[in-house]
Amino acid sequence: MVGAEGRGKASGSVRKARVSSTAGLPVQTAPNALFAACSRAGDAVEDTLAAETSQLPLWIPVAFGIGIAAYLVIPWNYQRLGAVAVMAMFVALAPVLRGAAARVAGWAGVLMLLGFGVAWARTTMVAAPRLERPAIVQLVGTVAAVELRTASGQVRLRIAPFDPALPSAVRVSVPDSTSAAIAQLRPGARVSVTARLAPPSGPVMPGGYDFARHAWFEQLGASGSALGNVSILAPAPPPTRFAARLAAIRADLTAHLKAKVPGVPGSFAAAFVTGDQGAIPKPVAQAMRDSGLAHLLSISGLHIAIVAAGTLWTLRKLLLLWPWLALRIPVRAIAASFAAVAAIGYTLLAGSDIPTVRACLATIIVLLGVIVGREALTLRMVAAAAFVILLFRPEALLSPSFQLSFAAVTGLVALYQSRFGAWLNTRQPYDGWFVRLARATLALVVTGLVAEAMLSATALYHFNRTGIYGVIANLVAIPLTSFVIMPLQVLALALDAVGLGAPAYWLLGHAYGWLIAWALEVAAWPGGVLRMPSMSVAAYMLLVGGGLWLCLWQGRMRLWAGVPVALGVMLAVTAQPPDLLVSADGHQVGIRIDDNGLARLRSRQASYAATNWQTASAADASIKLSHYSGARCRRYSCVVRVGTGAGAALVLVTTGDELPPRQDFASACADVDIVVSDLTLPPWCQPRRMRIDRATLARTHAMAIWLSKARTATVAAQIGDHPWLPVKH
Repeated sequence: MVGAEGRGKASGSVRKARVSSTAGLPVQTAPNALFAACSRAGDAVEDTLAAETSQLPLWIPVAFGIGIAAYLVIPWNYQRLGAVAVMAMFVALAPVLRGAAARVAGWAGVLMLLGFGVAWARTTMVAAPRLERPAIVQLVGTVAAVELRTASGQVRLRIAPFDPALPSAVRVSVPDSTSAAIAQLRPGARVSVTARLAPPSGPVMPGGYDFARHAWFEQLGASGSALGNVSILAPAPPPTRFAARLAAIRADLTAHLKAKVPGVPGSFAAAFVTGDQGAIPKPVAQAMRDSGLAHLLSISGLHIAIVAAGTLWTLRKLLLLWPWLALRIPVRAIAASFAAVAAIGYTLLAGSDIPTVRACLATIIVLLGVIVGREALTLRMVAAAAFVILLFRPEALLSPSFQLSFAAVTGLVALYQSRFGAWLNTRQPYDGWFVRLARATLALVVTGLVAEAMLSATALYHFNRTGIYGVIANLVAIPLTSFVIMPLQVLALALDAVGLGAPAYWLLGHAYGWLIAWALEVAAWPGGVLRMPSMSVAAYMLLVGGGLWLCLWQGRMRLWAGVPVALGVMLAVTAQPPDLLVSADGHQVGIRIDDNGLARLRSRQASYAATNWQTASAADASIKLSHYSGARCRRYSCVVRVGTGAGAALVLVTTGDELPPRQDFASACADVDIVVSDLTLPPWCQPRRMRIDRATLARTHAMAIWLSKARTATVAAQIGDHPWLPVKH
């Protein structure tokens, strides 16, 4: 088989021969010159692909993911059909092209079409009934899942109602202080509760988190809150199925850890073992995110690696204590096999979320490499794990956990497969202790920098903020977690089996306390958080595409990644938050005001819409509209000037449960540019530019308006004709 270098030389020789053979011929005509230019371009592409042959399989999940994204993100069916036609063109081009270009085009088209089909099939298969309109119902059914959210004082129940008129699955939030039966709630229990239910809601603004899409793939037909106590009609029977027994074990272990390690450290102990983060207070959880330590709370690569490596090291050392056995069996392979079993068990115990499954798959592949004596921690392993997850759960592509998890792993594996990474990870026999310490410290710093760089785009896109000092925070937190917290956690659980775990739990509580104090300290440092308004999908796609280009290629062509990254950064930095935001029901209105603030219509500052708007706008503060000095508020309405320059507009927002009298309101409508109301406006209310009322919002859902750009975005246009579009009511 001819190597990449040989193929490159051969191609160059062919081109030289082709050029020399044309010597002495007449000057080329324009068509011939164009043909020659195309031929030279084709040769250059062929040479490039030949040099990167070993890297081409890494693009399989990328092409597959593009097809998935085309179905899930492109709003309208006719647009999706156009995307399918483009994918089919890649397949059709394969017979026309030659060599590696033909293979790449053909396989890219097939994989994109496959991803599109898998996403469509998954969307169709999970279709389930949804509630038509909000209602207060007496909900009687079987508890399917229990999610404790102690920090917010709630318990979320997934209930399968007995009433065939209701959806097959609903989610109800129950205050944990209103019912003494909360502690007895288990999957399988039959319960009765009066609840206010509503169809799954869409994003609170265009580009925001889409709960309706999440509910569609979770087959949730409604969500709401309890209006009273939960009555247990029949206790949960003993679990018979494996999944039910596992869920019961997880719930018991979570409660046990919280009891053994009191306070906030106990909630961390539960999160590290079972993945339950519901008891972590919001300020502490935010500090973990702002300090760059949130990955420690999500059971993923670090946790699985510690469990597997600990099992491998311990079992191998124990087997080596028996020389007779060690000489007759492959000790390392046996220990790696048990480490794989431990990793799978830990994944099942932790709830099998996307990051955990990804880490488990990666760990198993690495351990298989250990068993057969080959290196397995490669980008091909990462690509294989991504493809397997997307094949069965294509909707995971759009989840922050999937994107954050694979971004970090791809960047780190690409780093340590590079020459510089190999140098960082190689111990030289002549190195002294100081050199080894310096190299290890540099490796930690570089690892942190690469991880932060890979995670920052996704964090800013989904959460509009990212920590600045994550590298420094992880220099302390990762060794503390790896060498103190996780060993203490395992020791405490082991000693607890014989009733001797109290001292280990005491030490564990203090170790978690140190971790929490460090996160709070780093998060409080000046300038520790970078906040940005919501970036566009185009900016995020450029950043992701540039990152993949940089990580997946090996030669000089990887340097071209700087072009999309630079464009993405430029678009992200220049993004402007909307001047006017309107919720889907019109009940909440947000207006961007001077000094980077947000004025909200209603007084409830902690409302879900207002909180998300403030975050997405990167606003420093949020105040009630009537308290804003630039607003003129009367009994029924407020008038405020929004925007600056030529794009500024006078906006009238109704504030009452009924419209003002016509003799006052008709002239007010005519004197402003935009009228916003959660009521139905009469035909005689005609502002100069736009009227937004209940009828308008029934078609558009939530809206965002940029006055300076004369641009309006709506949730309905964002979701298009996808089946998870929120039900109109």
